[in-house]
Amino acid sequence: MTSLSPTVKTQESWLTRALRVRELITLLLLLIVIIGTAVIEPRYLAPISLRSILLWIPLLAIIGMGEMTVIMIRGIDVSVGSIVGLAGLSVGLIFRAVPDFPLALAVVLSVLIGFLLGSINGVLIAWVRVPAVIVTLGTLNVFRGITFLITQGSQIDGNYIPKQLIQWSQVGPFGVRDVPWVVFIVLVVAFLTWVLLQQTRLGRHIYALGSNPDAARLRGVPVKRVAFFTYAFTGALSGFAGLLYASRFGFLNPGQTGVGLELTVIAAVVIGGVNVFGGSGSVPGVLLGCLLLGAINVALAVLGVAGTWQLAVYGLVILIAVIADSLLQRRLQGSAVE
Repeated sequence: MTSLSPTVKTQESWLTRALRVRELITLLLLLIVIIGTAVIEPRYLAPISLRSILLWIPLLAIIGMGEMTVIMIRGIDVSVGSIVGLAGLSVGLIFRAVPDFPLALAVVLSVLIGFLLGSINGVLIAWVRVPAVIVTLGTLNVFRGITFLITQGSQIDGNYIPKQLIQWSQVGPFGVRDVPWVVFIVLVVAFLTWVLLQQTRLGRHIYALGSNPDAARLRGVPVKRVAFFTYAFTGALSGFAGLLYASRFGFLNPGQTGVGLELTVIAAVVIGGVNVFGGSGSVPGVLLGCLLLGAINVALAVLGVAGTWQLAVYGLVILIAVIADSLLQRRLQGSAVE
């Protein structure tokens, strides 16, 4: 096995330190939000508020696991919300047409639909070489348009959603209500993503491609296949999130399902320490980023802040995270050179 050069080892060293610092900063911000809001409004720590935070996280975290890999290779996918909508509504139409449709098969189908849509992005970006932001902005609108066409603008009401699926967001193992099944599903997906990134050759290729695309190509990394995988992987997880959306809200509407979700997901990923310039990111960091946005979202509601301010708050938090990331990397790179 070829050993890493001292330069690469040094680079990995400061990237590792940067990740740890970013995760600690995110954790600190999370504690500040929780403690600060609880001081102003004690009911923020009530079980119903904490449960709201837990229920707000799954959609973000599931999609965020995929979006993380895309941003790590210096890409971006803004079509994830539309994939959520198209996959969710497609399965919803089947639920309406076939009331006894097996839930396990619905899970597989939602993932496959998402994988197919993500693969379209991957092919256009990796082989046709169209910039990622252009491709995914285009497919964002194409996928949403298809959603309206196949549903004819109609909503899938709650009476068509399987009760077993809805219970994923209502009860947990052994009947525990405060920690529903969707939270455990997220933890399983997060663990598998961690294994992918930390224990497989593909994961090492993702980090290498984001750190230095030219060097990765020279070292034999299959750049196009790795890039394709990240978009297909993101699409598959977004498709699954479409099913979880039905579980969480109990209905599917072509004009609401997944709309605007891409901004929130990207915010959670960036806040969680994934470098917007590629090459670094971690599963624990993304989970912390999702927790922080969930805490902020519920805090705004508890404090009576109008919902129209949420996007402004998310945008501000993204700016702060990106600026902090840039300053931190400059400092750590400077110390690495020294």
